[in-house]
Amino acid sequence: MMFLSTINSMAQDVSATRLPRGWFAVGVVCVALLHEQVGIAKDLLPPKAQESTEIGSTQSPSFDYQEKDIPQSLFTWIKMAKGFEVEWDTFGRKGWYTQDPRLKPIGLGSTFTPEIPAIYIVFEVAPLEDPAQFAVQWHLEKLSGQLNEKPLGKDVLEVSGHERYGYLELKRSGEKWPVGNYLAKIYIAPLGQQPFHAVNHVGVMRFTIADTVPTWSPEQKSVR
Repeated sequence: MMFLSTINSMAQDVSATRLPRGWFAVGVVCVALLHEQVGIAKDLLPPKAQESTEIGSTQSPSFDYQEKDIPQSLFTWIKMAKGFEVEWDTFGRKGWYTQDPRLKPIGLGSTFTPEIPAIYIVFEVAPLEDPAQFAVQWHLEKLSGQLNEKPLGKDVLEVSGHERYGYLELKRSGEKWPVGNYLAKIYIAPLGQQPFHAVNHVGVMRFTIADTVPTWSPEQKSVR
């Protein structure tokens, strides 16, 4: 009888030991399933527009100084100017034009007067396999050198696969541009995505609004 009692006691001890382990395993499975469902839900959410996070932490590539024949990002060249002209290639016969006009920047520079209605960022890109969005948003720098978090304006251009030239237009928001230093953030994104996202930020260009503008030589006023 004592032998049977000992066996029953051992069986109860084993059951008492296994029960918590079983519930622990069930808990682990539930947590794993919950984590997977949360991950799927996050993947279904569209990416939100967010400000670039590189301010104060990393330095974005600058397109202000470019070496000849050295592309930057997708750009063969990118210039800031007062305006631009449209030039058409022909097939050798008058009136027979290609579908891809060239854009020629006019009035190159990085300093402009407060009265200028718009500033243009003109560029050429390598041939694109798929349509893309080129975008810009510009900020006024504070006296401390920090940027105002809210951009003064934005512009987006959709470029189809066969096009190589484009421009972004920085329009003034009032009667005059406020005098000061500005930073233009450049973005490139696939068509259909939110362009103003940190992962799509490819570089910056700086410009100044001043009452007087330095004189440019004829060679600096235009570029092909």
